[in-house]
Amino acid sequence: MRRSVTSITAMLLAGISLALAQTNPPPVVEHSFERKVTFRTAPVYPELAKKVHLQGVVKVEAVVRPNGTVKSTRVVGGNPVLVDAATGAVSKWKFEPAANETTQLVEVTFVPQ
Repeated sequence: MRRSVTSITAMLLAGISLALAQTNPPPVVEHSFERKVTFRTAPVYPELAKKVHLQGVVKVEAVVRPNGTVKSTRVVGGNPVLVDAATGAVSKWKFEPAANETTQLVEVTFVPQ
């Protein structure tokens, strides 16, 4: 019973994300300056995603302070099951210093293991 509920939940989430992707394509973000990542934290793979072997890419827009720390994140696209793990990881990343605050578009890839 529990396994079927988990399977149904995963199918519903996958269907919702597919419907959202078709109705709301992610916005195009232009960047004039790409800063190198100097410290990267791997995301924690969500248990539900592990159970249903969910994989995918989450695109995150990160506003980076001049000192290289992440000020804020915004999801640009990806499966809702994976979004929290991706934004949690990216918020801990460090970028090379720069003169001004910049916006970086990063992709976090999830592959079941």
